[in-house]
Amino acid sequence: MDRVQMLLLGLPLFLFCSDLLNLFTLPPPKPSNQHLHHHQHQHQHQQHQQLPVVQQTLDFPTQKPTSAGGIGFGNTININFCYSCSYRGTAATMKKMLETSFPGIDVILANHPPTLPKRLLSKVVPVVQVGVVGIVVAGEQIFPRLGFMTPPPWYFSLRANRFGTFASTWLLGNFVQSFLQSSGAFEVYSNGELVFSKLKEQRFPSEFELRELLNQKLGNSRIMDVGTVWSQ
Repeated sequence: MDRVQMLLLGLPLFLFCSDLLNLFTLPPPKPSNQHLHHHQHQHQHQQHQQLPVVQQTLDFPTQKPTSAGGIGFGNTININFCYSCSYRGTAATMKKMLETSFPGIDVILANHPPTLPKRLLSKVVPVVQVGVVGIVVAGEQIFPRLGFMTPPPWYFSLRANRFGTFASTWLLGNFVQSFLQSSGAFEVYSNGELVFSKLKEQRFPSEFELRELLNQKLGNSRIMDVGTVWSQ
């Protein structure tokens, strides 16, 4: 095999092996809820220590904020959505809404990967695309090395229409790869706990629904934290 044929066959194999290595590499462990709450209490305690104490006399009683934004400080919301499904605009809208409704809250957007079989098949598609191109370009040298004295009839059909073969392989491969990389997910987590799942509900949450769900979840979490402090 000459250098061109070795490059056409070796490059996709190298990319495929590197993708497999990255795929099976374990991600860093996520912090548990206990450590997360401990970090939140420590961060709030440090903020209270750094704030200067200002003594002043008020002629009227202070009013507690009535909005739900007060419970946003120290909490993290994760929105994991499908990048290839064009859900980025919806996720950005939800992020802006949550940051407005719960001032001080940390909203993180991330990609929700598809299942493992779909990820493996999506890595095979580029290899097949490059393989088809390599066969059409250098099939007369490849088939004899594989034990075929004469190329099969379909090879001459593909080679007779090279441009159509390359275009069809490129378009079809990109369509299949896009389908395999899409998860259709829009998952919302509050401090690591699932709040809403599009995969289960088969729909997107409305802004009002998501605001109410998080208001209840963060409110309950705040009540539990206050009870833990009083019990200590």
